[in-house]
Amino acid sequence: MTDEDDALLAEQIAYYRAGAAEYDRPYAEREQLRRLLGMVDRLPVRGDVLELACGTGQWTALLAARARSVTAVDVAAEVLSVARARTDSPIVRFVQADVLQWQPPRRYDTVFFAFWLSHVPPTRSAAFWNTVAGMLAPGGRAVFVDDGPATAAYEEGVTQGPVPTVLRRLDDGSRYRVVKVFHDARALTDDLTALGWTADVQDVDGNIVGFAEPPAGAA
Repeated sequence: MTDEDDALLAEQIAYYRAGAAEYDRPYAEREQLRRLLGMVDRLPVRGDVLELACGTGQWTALLAARARSVTAVDVAAEVLSVARARTDSPIVRFVQADVLQWQPPRRYDTVFFAFWLSHVPPTRSAAFWNTVAGMLAPGGRAVFVDDGPATAAYEEGVTQGPVPTVLRRLDDGSRYRVVKVFHDARALTDDLTALGWTADVQDVDGNIVGFAEPPAGAA
């Protein structure tokens, strides 16, 4: 990973820590996000679930309703505090860790991530998917939702390049750059296929919803 990647990822973490109290605002303002939350019952979520970058737990309780157990991981203590307060399910366990570095002590039937893949720098994409493969039990599946290209219209300061970014502002006037890769459904399917995954990624209301099975014999 480059020094630029490191700097952007550090700034990204700082943004989510500082903005924990504002994190849920888009869910109140954008109807399509609420519709996505309503899709959980139609997603292939099962068994023991690992949720990466759980944020304030918008998805966590919904996953718990479908799962045997949920392990929800995020690097920011501030958003985890909100997630714990809104999630009272006894089958949910929260872990504070950097999901790009953390290694779980076990494997899971489902690895789920919402609006996280777009925050992974392209230089880390292959390594990230390899890590996810190692988190899945035999027969397990990755399930994910994220922003598609159409949602760039909601962002400010969109930049392209080796590591695409957007500019985020908080109510106190502070400004942060975060990594933001607006994945196209077809291109992401092709990318995953090239990595050996069996993937189905669809455009849903300008967002992407995907399911992917790792290569046979993946570590």
